[in-house]
Amino acid sequence: MNHQKPAAPVLGGGGFLRIRLDLAYDGGPFSGWAVQPGLRTVQGVLEGALELLIRRPVRVTVAGRTDAGVHARGQVVHLDLTEAEWLGLSRGAAVDPAVALLRRLRGTLSRGLGDQTGSIVVHHAAIAPEGFDARFSALWRRYSYRIGDGPEKWDPLGRYDTLWHKTTLDVDLLNEGAAKLLGLHNFLSFCKPREGSTTVRELQRFEFSRGPDGVIVATVQADAFCHNMVRALVGSALYVGEGQEPPEWLHERLLARKRDARSVLAAPHPLVFEEVAYPSDEELLARAELTRALRE
Repeated sequence: MNHQKPAAPVLGGGGFLRIRLDLAYDGGPFSGWAVQPGLRTVQGVLEGALELLIRRPVRVTVAGRTDAGVHARGQVVHLDLTEAEWLGLSRGAAVDPAVALLRRLRGTLSRGLGDQTGSIVVHHAAIAPEGFDARFSALWRRYSYRIGDGPEKWDPLGRYDTLWHKTTLDVDLLNEGAAKLLGLHNFLSFCKPREGSTTVRELQRFEFSRGPDGVIVATVQADAFCHNMVRALVGSALYVGEGQEPPEWLHERLLARKRDARSVLAAPHPLVFEEVAYPSDEELLARAELTRALRE
C-alpha cells in the first residue's frame, strides 16, 4: 500500500483546484473526442467516469480535440475540483489524492468502457501550476501519421494505425512540398473552418521519414490545428509523393485559400496525437491569455 503524504493543495480562483490529467487512447471505438448526443466519445466516457467518482458532473478541457478514429499518446486535459473533493479521493487513507484518483479512475473507466476496457488510460494526475489551461497554455501540438506505401509494407498487425497506400511514395518530393507550407499562414485550404474561429496557424514541422520497417512516418507540429488540418495536409501531400502534382502545388493551394474537389482528407486511423508542450510555470497564465485573445 502507498503511504505517501497527500499533496498540499493550492487553491485557485473561486476556491477550486485545477487538476491536470495526462492520458492516451485508442480512437477506433469512439466518435471522436468531443461529447455528442447518442454517441460514444472519449470526452463522454472520461467525464462519465469522473462523475461516478466526484458525484457531480465534471467538465474537462482538452489540449487538442481529435476526430473520430484518431488516437492519442500524449493528450492532456484539465478539470476543476474543490479542495474537499480532491482530498476526499483518498477516503481518509494516507495516500496522495493523485495516486488515489488514478487507481479509482481505472475502475470507473472500465465500467464505462465495458468490452473496450483499456482503450482509454490515464497515466498521470497532479495539481496543475497556477495559470495552467490545457488548451490555451499550450505552445504547440505534435501529431504523427504512418503510411505503408505498397503491399509489401502492409502488416496485418498494424492495419489499425497505418494507411495502406497502393503506390510507392517519393519521400524527397513529400518533404520538398511540405517545407513550402512552414510558417505562419492562413490554412483555410487545409481546414474545415468553424464559425467565429481563425484559420491562421503557425506550422512548425511538416516532414516525412521512412523507418527501418519501410513505413513512412509524417510528423506535423503547429501552435494549434484547425478542424481536419493534419489529415488535409497529409492527404494533399500524397498527390505530390505520388508524382501527380509538383511540390510547388501545395504552396499554390495554400495561397488559393479555398476548398475544392482536390481537398482530400487522409484516413483518420493512422493519425496519433503524440505530444503537447507547455511553457514554464511562470509563463502559463500569460501564454493562456495571449492564445485566448488570438483564438477568440
